[in-house]
Amino acid sequence: MSIHSWARAVLKVDLQDAEDQGFDPVPALRALLAEVVQMNKALRDPEELAHELQFLADNLDDERDYAFMRP
Repeated sequence: MSIHSWARAVLKVDLQDAEDQGFDPVPALRALLAEVVQMNKALRDPEELAHELQFLADNLDDERDYAFMRP
């Protein structure tokens, strides 16, 4: 199992737990994201973390073509 598969499985369980407690998925994901960022800030350089978050934000569109991709 890859680290990404593990994270996906953990998140799926956590979202089910949130739903069982009556929370909607969007605010639950937002809260989880905020906590992940806070924990990352304690372990990583803030500038490095900001660059990684910006990269993820810039690449949200799955349909977008990027200059570095080959046709």
